[in-house]
Amino acid sequence: MKRRWFATPYALWMLIFTIVPLLFVVYFAFTTRDGAFTVENFGKFFRPGNLPVVFDSFRLAFFCTAICLLLGYPAAYFLASRDFSRGRAIVVLILLPMWMNFLLRTYAMMTLLERNGVINTLLEALGLPPQSLIGTEGAVLLGMVYNYLPFMILPIYTVLKKMDHRVIEAAEDLGAPPMKVFSRVVIPLSVPGVVSGITMVFMPAVTTFAISRMLGSGMIYLIGDTIEDYFINFSNRNVGSALSLVLMVLIVISIGLLRKADPKGEGGALW
Repeated sequence: MKRRWFATPYALWMLIFTIVPLLFVVYFAFTTRDGAFTVENFGKFFRPGNLPVVFDSFRLAFFCTAICLLLGYPAAYFLASRDFSRGRAIVVLILLPMWMNFLLRTYAMMTLLERNGVINTLLEALGLPPQSLIGTEGAVLLGMVYNYLPFMILPIYTVLKKMDHRVIEAAEDLGAPPMKVFSRVVIPLSVPGVVSGITMVFMPAVTTFAISRMLGSGMIYLIGDTIEDYFINFSNRNVGSALSLVLMVLIVISIGLLRKADPKGEGGALW
């Protein structure tokens, strides 16, 4: 049997559930409700009321990605260390929240942040005044980091785990101090995993709407919420498709610029 036949099921899946829906999005983006060709749908994206929403979406996604990188890289480096024998067990613990439904994880975060939640209960027990946590950008950002942090840790961990430690030993034998080894050897070799992690965090973060709706309590409005409103509340799939298409192009451009750091596409996979 020819090897390419093994890819047939996946190719059919991609055709039916990815390419065909994308073609529908392109069709609706360039048509009116009556089916006539138009490009006016795209003008909605650049309306003065939408531009701040787009800016806020990319800003929060950037902060989420940066925090995940600051938290995820040291964690991945620690887990991949040869001196840490329980690395695989901790990786399983990192994966455990991902086995839970996305909405359930966000609801769990709500129980921590709400007025009578765990955090305010602890504050009151310590004699401190309760804080209004739900409905703030901080709550939305915390929810993003909580949900997407594993997607930063795992690719970096995979690359670091597969790293040839003989290179590090060679640098040490040549007299390089630990910080020099880390900055001149470990970090450059881990760039593919970092690029993959940034990609896997930034894309869902910039398009999220469930987290902003649940933890933002309607006070934080992102581009994902705008697209959802056009599809569901306004029943205008044409404008919703146009906004989705423009956002997809912006994300592709952003990822394309990022991929220049990993031109060979050697980013680490999850496994």
